[in-house]
Amino acid sequence: MLLGLEKMKEITQCVLAHSRADQTEVLLLGGETELTRFANSRIHQNVSERNVQVRVRAVSGKKVGVASINDLGDAALRKVVENALQIALLQPENPDFHSLPTPKPLPRADAFVQATADCTPEQRARAVAILCQLAKENGLTASGAFTTSTTEIAIANSLGVFAYAPCTYADLTTVIMADDSSGYASATSLDAREIDAEQLARVAVDKAVHSRNPQAIEPGQYTVILEEDAVAEMLSYLSFMGFGALAVQEGRSFMANEFGQRITGENISIWDDGLDPSGLPFPFDFEGMPKQRVDLIEKGIAKAVVYDSYTANKEGKDTTGHALPAPNPYGPLPGNLFMAPGTSTKQQMLASIERGLWVTRFHYVNPVHPLKTILTGMTRDGTFLIEKGEITKPAKNLRFTQSVLEALSAVRMIGAETRLHGAFFGGVRVPALCIDGFTFTGVTEF
Repeated sequence: MLLGLEKMKEITQCVLAHSRADQTEVLLLGGETELTRFANSRIHQNVSERNVQVRVRAVSGKKVGVASINDLGDAALRKVVENALQIALLQPENPDFHSLPTPKPLPRADAFVQATADCTPEQRARAVAILCQLAKENGLTASGAFTTSTTEIAIANSLGVFAYAPCTYADLTTVIMADDSSGYASATSLDAREIDAEQLARVAVDKAVHSRNPQAIEPGQYTVILEEDAVAEMLSYLSFMGFGALAVQEGRSFMANEFGQRITGENISIWDDGLDPSGLPFPFDFEGMPKQRVDLIEKGIAKAVVYDSYTANKEGKDTTGHALPAPNPYGPLPGNLFMAPGTSTKQQMLASIERGLWVTRFHYVNPVHPLKTILTGMTRDGTFLIEKGEITKPAKNLRFTQSVLEALSAVRMIGAETRLHGAFFGGVRVPALCIDGFTFTGVTEF
């Protein structure tokens, strides 16, 4: 159950009234998350967690401290405020810190769907039953999780900022397995009613059935079709490695010294837009600043990165509304990424390939060289050999080691449709990609 606007505002004002700091910020995160988890084609866990967290950022001169608590009692609120100030006083001065942000007009973004907030364990169980039944009919086993959550966020500071909004989230993920194969499918939405369990079941079962008895494939460079799940994973890591201003300021971003230069193919455009209703919209960031669209890569050209108030003040710029909760060593990050679609179908991509690989998704991905955007990881849950425009046999999974920017410079075709995926801090909506010269460096036994 939501605390609501008035109660959240009352709590934030109470916290600010208790503070002796030069400047104070309070962030309230409240809500409920429910999870139905299943394995071996049966539900084995249903959990519901309700919590509220109070995070206080206190400023004394150029010293900043943060403390948090999940007790809303008056004594607890007084204590967390004082703890934040005492932590600040123990910090060294930060010469780059200027001020907490001042109020700005906030846009509207409809991020709350009542049907998701009202979703019951029985509703999630019925969706899971569809997955499990189809898996059993095909001699397979189903596992995964169906999550629904309701969150409300309120932010206030002593300079007059106040922002409040609720949001919802639904995600169903499944892995369907046989003895030597597996298939994967997932869906993410603000609205739990948009999660089509039957469609996900058919996709995952089809992958598992057709990837039985996989054959070993030699590592090397291949033309690949990356489905949307794999592209979303790749783009999420690219964002983490360099689309934030702090990464540029610290010299650890691939975007540094590249603004205005071509870094991918001309057919690639990537942006962040927290207000786009086709993503996971939300009107403001964790400083209560309005979300803005930021074009990160436009037709292959490095254009911009995202800012919070701290990194913006260092450059005399305005925040773009991408702050994460303090304290935050990563700096601002995009939370609503989009890649521009193309005009191709997956069948057209397939028909264009003489010899290559079809990749469903990536697993166990890690950065190897962030400045060169090199990632390594494994294919998983449906990898297939392509020969003369057709899928000819399932392949054992391979390890890839690949620069993301180099891959995005070798995109042959782009899917006309896009899909939404949950990510580190929000959502990613991307198309499938056909890429030449994707590098695989190892093989597995599965």
